[in-house]
Amino acid sequence: MSSPRPLRADARRNREALLSAAREAFLAGDTDAHVEEIARSAGVAVGTLYRHFETREALIEEVYRKEVDDLCAAPEQLLDQHAPEEALRRFLLLLVDHAAVGKGMSIALESIMATDSPVFEDARTRMGDALTRLLDAGSAAGTVRGDVTGPTLLRALGGVCAMRVRDGWLDEARQITHLLLDGLRHGLPRTA
Repeated sequence: MSSPRPLRADARRNREALLSAAREAFLAGDTDAHVEEIARSAGVAVGTLYRHFETREALIEEVYRKEVDDLCAAPEQLLDQHAPEEALRRFLLLLVDHAAVGKGMSIALESIMATDSPVFEDARTRMGDALTRLLDAGSAAGTVRGDVTGPTLLRALGGVCAMRVRDGWLDEARQITHLLLDGLRHGLPRTA
């Protein structure tokens, strides 16, 4: 099976403009944004939108996937610029910010939750892998405990971010994130 041809430059620009317009609409709370409005905001015709995305749900899924791609690219950059512990701290806060973005998109994302789309499981796996990379670097440097996995830390952070339905949740989530990081810094768990 041959791989798809790369997009021409103008098609690539149109696709990126559509993703950007959709992201902005969803983050602004316009969860009912119609494809016509998104296309108009991107400066393209509706037919162009449908050439890139067969359905509105496919567009939503791709917006979310791009958010996850950007997020999961961060650990390598953070590790290049910071000590492992600081890179982990910054990434945990990026995950909290990602949850804030997800709050703005949550209603739009509900339309793909009922499908067989693997987008959420893939996102959890990739975020867990990113955390594992940072935890391994911190453990190797001796600054964080080595007995916690990325998926476990992601579940803990997911519980924190589930509070996002309340006002003021973001500040509280950041504070709890710092508590999680403190726990990762201090020794191995006690055995009973």
